[in-house]
Amino acid sequence: MTHDAPSPPAPASAGTAVDDLRRVDPIRVASVPAGHPYVRSLLDPLDRAGRVVHLADPLPDPAEPTRWWPPVVLDAAWLRAHVDEVDVVHVHFGTESYPTEHLVAVVEALRDLRLPLVYTVHDLTNPQLVDQAPHLEHLDVLIPAADELITLTDAAADEVETRWGRRPTVIAHPAIADADAELPVGTPGDTVVVGVHLRDLRPNVAGLETVRTLLAAVDALRAAGAAVEARVDLNERVRDPEQAARIRELVRAAGPGATLAEHPRLTDADLERSLADLDVSVLPYRHGTHSGWVELCWDLAVPVAAPRVGHAAAQHPDAGSTASFDLDDPASLAAALIALVSPHAVDETADAHDDPARVPASRRGSPQRATLQRQRRSLRRRQRSDVAAAHLAVYERALAAVTA
Repeated sequence: MTHDAPSPPAPASAGTAVDDLRRVDPIRVASVPAGHPYVRSLLDPLDRAGRVVHLADPLPDPAEPTRWWPPVVLDAAWLRAHVDEVDVVHVHFGTESYPTEHLVAVVEALRDLRLPLVYTVHDLTNPQLVDQAPHLEHLDVLIPAADELITLTDAAADEVETRWGRRPTVIAHPAIADADAELPVGTPGDTVVVGVHLRDLRPNVAGLETVRTLLAAVDALRAAGAAVEARVDLNERVRDPEQAARIRELVRAAGPGATLAEHPRLTDADLERSLADLDVSVLPYRHGTHSGWVELCWDLAVPVAAPRVGHAAAQHPDAGSTASFDLDDPASLAAALIALVSPHAVDETADAHDDPARVPASRRGSPQRATLQRQRRSLRRRQRSDVAAAHLAVYERALAAVTA
């Protein structure tokens, strides 16, 4: 499905200089939304020059200071009233709050005001929706009209280029966990604990299907003599109570190889501890593109089994971090679990002419997990500056595009 959208922006001329931009010090970015944890992570905490400033979210209701939706910035009248306060509009999430015609008016206003639009293609399918037709209409407006596009993986960039003829800049997802903090490594144990966190059963979570596949895979592994158990986590408040009731019945009928934990929404610290006590975290997605869950598990050095949807497996394809399975195929999940808990990583100190040495998998509570966490914290600290610099370059190009 396509929707009539404004014409793509003209490219910046080769002679455009950053010093000629309308405003560059600092670049004031109206992010949609500014308060999202991902967006906050794009600023380099070591950048003393402050080349980029994220403007605070205008509140749709001052009585609810933590609610940013529906995003006020995505409104043509607001943009016209605040044009002198903004240098770049950067859309991440929240377009589902509006009909397509509203977004078309926003894009037209940005063109009239010569305000550049940057769009990060996080989601080629919207995890908050069942019917994807409205989201596709939004993509058909925003992707052709944006002055600059960003996405998180080469695989997603390939898909955008194939479908819309434009290739986004690829900027990796930054850390979810605090890159300066010691993280939990979990409680050691001989049993392989495989868990799935279903949270509040949002629309893209295939809760019942994932639990059924997980329980069957664990049952097959146990029948083959493996010491493995399934752990299912579910919020006390869910969007689909009927599905939650059926999940309870499934786990109850599975016997001693499965447990269900129902609890209030976990705090960040509680979630990290819960994940650290897993040997493998299973993603329960029916549809999706990228996953912040994958990033958090990578920070924690918890391996992930991801269904073959979207591009989550491309976020960290290194050995032992992610393995893929088919949502309706317990045998494929069992194979993924075996791959993730078996020795996997190549020892970089091994002689290239010898058989590569293999080191233990990142099991809960293991020295290997603690070592991986330390290595990844170091990488994440360096990545913060790289991610911030890459966004600064995108904003400068976007400003050049509208001032050419």
